[in-house]
Amino acid sequence: MGQEPYTLAILLAENMGRFVFKNLHIDATDIDGSNLFEEIIVTGLYPKAELERIPRELFKKYFQKNGKPDHFQIVELLRNRLHYQKHDLLTLKPAGKDYSLIVCKNVLLHIKYKERIEVIRMFYDVLLPGGFFATEQTQKLPEGLSNLFEQTSADGQIFRKVG
Repeated sequence: MGQEPYTLAILLAENMGRFVFKNLHIDATDIDGSNLFEEIIVTGLYPKAELERIPRELFKKYFQKNGKPDHFQIVELLRNRLHYQKHDLLTLKPAGKDYSLIVCKNVLLHIKYKERIEVIRMFYDVLLPGGFFATEQTQKLPEGLSNLFEQTSADGQIFRKVG
């Protein structure tokens, strides 16, 4: 839980300059019926068993012991970039605005086709011109929205806002 936003943060930290990364703001949202997601995002604390697939050099760079046996914590530099808020996409009220990138993982396939279209339109409205929208590999962009986005990768569901 909470791995996706931190994975994105690590990828961006590895590929952006340090100064630019320090100015990055990542909104991590979830409907979170369990009320656990916020604590995980805020603390960035994970059992060692969940981190074993992380390449060694990235693990050493972005995780540290925190005193809890067999647990490691994401470094403060990354934790400070993530901001959690509980959010229900089906309200069609955006979590924020002026996004350069929206990643929607493990959500769209669980909602009805018509609702999916409305949620993606909401994303379109809050993306900056030329901003990107990425979703699960199995999730195709609904036909009625093809004029709003162009696919940027033939083998991935990554789209750029047009218009």
